[in-house]
Amino acid sequence: MSTYDEESGGIEPTRVRQLWHLLEPLHAVLYYAPEVFEEAAALGYDTKERWPSYFPLRAAPLGAVGAERVTSAFYSFSPRMVAEHIDPAWRSASPDDVVTARLRGMDRAYRAIFGDRVDSPELAEVAALARRAAEAANTAGRPLAAANAELDWPQAPHLQLWHAATILREHRGDGHLAALLVAGLDPIESLVSFAAIGAASVERFASRGWSVQEWAAARERLVARGLLNADGTATESGHDLRRGIEDHTDHVAADPWRALTPQDIDRLADLLGEFWVAVLSSGLLPSETTLGIGKV
Repeated sequence: MSTYDEESGGIEPTRVRQLWHLLEPLHAVLYYAPEVFEEAAALGYDTKERWPSYFPLRAAPLGAVGAERVTSAFYSFSPRMVAEHIDPAWRSASPDDVVTARLRGMDRAYRAIFGDRVDSPELAEVAALARRAAEAANTAGRPLAAANAELDWPQAPHLQLWHAATILREHRGDGHLAALLVAGLDPIESLVSFAAIGAASVERFASRGWSVQEWAAARERLVARGLLNADGTATESGHDLRRGIEDHTDHVAADPWRALTPQDIDRLADLLGEFWVAVLSSGLLPSETTLGIGKV
């Protein structure tokens, strides 16, 4: 695979998306690993389902912010759902305590998943490469990326890898929200239009807390714009819009990778494969997500 686009002088968008596909699972373990749930439970969070810990685990780098700011940064979740979990979150533990607990949980989770490879030279090398990209990320206008980038770097290479994956993931996510805004899709419309192209099932997107009535109203708005058919599937214009959003997201996610040479990027992608397979093989992550990986 070619890494750099000679015409634009930048990294190929397909490479940017591939690196996201490889790094996203390494970050997402945070929200599913039993070791992290145990750390969250020790802080007083209900871990019978993942949402009571998900919101503080992801939002903690922002500080003790309220539901409105978390809703703004997370975008596609129902404000009611965010308030349900964020309003009591900082009464259970401070954001600093949550940041410490999530790193402790990820230390245990990665050791369980990677085994002896957690101390391998290959993992140290991939962590160093990912860190270089993460440290080069421009976080202007990217609140979640900036909040994570402001945290101290862990010392252990496997935790540096997780921290780098988190910064890069949130950097891409913040840029994706900008693309949705430019496309004129409000939070629930962003989900309805994504479901319409088959990125994931409507049932999976329903986990974001919107009511049946809100979903139907958003669908009607998108039908009126010519983006959806009456049956909820995307029109050609709807598919074009979503492709444009993903292309825009790739474009604005490319900047951190320019800190690496083409050879560095090739090496990073090769090295990440082993650890990506280990995470997916752990069975911790759901088979269907709302990210549309492999669907767009």
